[in-house]
Amino acid sequence: MDRASTAKNDRACPVLPGPRGTAIHRGSSTSRLGSPSRRSEQSQEITTLVAGARAFYALPEVQELAGPERWLEVEAEIEQDGSYAHTEAELLLGAKLAWRNHARCNGRYSWRSLSLIDARDAQTPAEIAERCVEHLVISTNAGKLRPVITVFRPRVPGRSGVRILNPQLIRYAGYDEAGRVIGDPLHVDLTRQAVKAGWNPGHGQFDVLPMMISVDGRPPEIFDVPPEAILEVPISHPRYDWFADLGLRWHANPAISDLCLEIGGLEYTAAPFSGWYVSSEIGARNLSDTARYNQLPKIAERLGLDTRRNASLWKDRALLELNEAVIHSYAQAGVYIVDHHTAAEQFVAHVDREHRSGRLVPSDWAWVNPPMSASTTGTFHREFDPPTFDARPNFVRAPQ
Repeated sequence: MDRASTAKNDRACPVLPGPRGTAIHRGSSTSRLGSPSRRSEQSQEITTLVAGARAFYALPEVQELAGPERWLEVEAEIEQDGSYAHTEAELLLGAKLAWRNHARCNGRYSWRSLSLIDARDAQTPAEIAERCVEHLVISTNAGKLRPVITVFRPRVPGRSGVRILNPQLIRYAGYDEAGRVIGDPLHVDLTRQAVKAGWNPGHGQFDVLPMMISVDGRPPEIFDVPPEAILEVPISHPRYDWFADLGLRWHANPAISDLCLEIGGLEYTAAPFSGWYVSSEIGARNLSDTARYNQLPKIAERLGLDTRRNASLWKDRALLELNEAVIHSYAQAGVYIVDHHTAAEQFVAHVDREHRSGRLVPSDWAWVNPPMSASTTGTFHREFDPPTFDARPNFVRAPQ
């Protein structure tokens, strides 16, 4: 993690209260923190926090929002309390910049339109689940999806913080029955974990998993996602009536929920974030990957394609029809989705706009290109600024 170094003026043995009322006494051999290794760990945590905060408040966008004096307030707050709190405006700006900085997202064209639900007051798993449901309802917006992030309280050093175990707030269960998986194979382990926590499974192809929420390392609690928070789209085809007989569907809202939002040295370990789907994410990955729903052989059979030879391009033909079905179905249902060609054009426009503003756009080429027909899109035929995962603010894997 690339953080600015902190050259802080040391005063004689300053006292910095720790996160749980303990105190860090620099230079003292009689610290109440216990072992020397723990004192060193706490000191490093404070140093890292100061460096992250200093770098954040030096950003031009943050300077414009908060002013140059804000850093002095934050520095004093860290010295007094061992941590600090973002204002709601700072939190929203930090989340927007994290989206802009994320090298693996090709939807960054819309980063300025992100809305915030400030849920830092939620304490219990039940309260957190309630705010997650609120997030789904507001961001789904009856199919007119809008980018929203819900941010829960930051992690306290030494604790794991708020954790949502589901990779997305809406995910489908997977049941391994004697080597044959019903549902989504990607979530077999997550489904077992939910059952162990008390969930009553349905054993269907598209059973929505409960939200599993843990606070500070305690065993996860489960909460069913209510029907009013789930918008699903049945998949049909504009020309093939039999397509509906496959019984396929997908949910409208890709609310990513297992990433940590890092802003100014603070780690928001639970910050569900949602925009909208690119159609190929559903048609060329979720429903077609051999390790997921693996629908291409069934579709090819119904199309009468020769599946004995790769050279017949049966996978390509079936993949195209499945993706057309996804786009058609979401349009029929009034649910916003973007096709991969439009998404690529928007990303190129975003890169050009950012470059005109004098900013780099770190990008992972393999991630910003679509999983089908990549060479027909503008993102395929150009190079991008090298990806860096040290940029902050950013979305990262939650600390262990």
